[in-house]
Amino acid sequence: MAAQKHDSGDWLGLGGRIAVVTGGASGIGRATAVSLARAGARVAVLDINQKGGADVAAEIGGGALALRCDTTSEASIAEAAAAVAGIGGADVLVNNAGILRPGGLDKLPLAHWNAIIAVTLTGYFLAARAFGAQMMGKRRGSIIHVASIAGQEPQPYSGAYSVTKAGVVMLSRQLAVEWGPAGVRSNVVSPGLIRTPLSESFYRQPGVTEKRSALVPRQRVGTGEDIANAVTFLASDKADYVNGAEILTDGGVGGMLMSMIPRPGFERPA
Repeated sequence: MAAQKHDSGDWLGLGGRIAVVTGGASGIGRATAVSLARAGARVAVLDINQKGGADVAAEIGGGALALRCDTTSEASIAEAAAAVAGIGGADVLVNNAGILRPGGLDKLPLAHWNAIIAVTLTGYFLAARAFGAQMMGKRRGSIIHVASIAGQEPQPYSGAYSVTKAGVVMLSRQLAVEWGPAGVRSNVVSPGLIRTPLSESFYRQPGVTEKRSALVPRQRVGTGEDIANAVTFLASDKADYVNGAEILTDGGVGGMLMSMIPRPGFERPA
């Protein structure tokens, strides 16, 4: 039997593809934009922070675009989609933009509730619809939504955060069913404990990094690159038969509940 040939130059099949990353100016979005560019994609960095997006695009090079975009605004997304259409239209969309608004549900201001939903849920829907139309026109595409393990386990005193992340998972599954026949896949990556600018204030507190690391079977807090690797796989042709899935990218922390319950005689050996 003849040996199979492997194309190491573009083994993910992303060469020449156009990838859109919302919230791409920092954190997971920045790491994802860099990862997709390294895999051969031409990246459009969308962010409300225009300078931050431009910095990432300059870092990437290779014809990367930086587009100021408020994902809560249908008009702003339409403007960004028109710019991406001008270079060939989206093949990949990474829905990643997000915000935090802390607070217990008993006293949470309605404006804070609505703000998180507008960015993390409605914004994901608007971006998926705008860029998904371009993919359906090509009969090919991949949408990856960045959710959170908080979409499965309630994160208390975080306002609408867990609610929106759970909604993202169902949004993705519905898109997978509705748009799969048109060649467009939709999947979710759910990060666990990841150190990003959005969570940096937690890790600046003494002992937090050590305590969080101890909760994770991998014994470390994750990075934006850890999430970007999973996203890049789902964007690629290697994931062609993955649709409507959720990949927990949490180092195993989601399976640690039973280990936190005292069970004398069943402790981890010293």
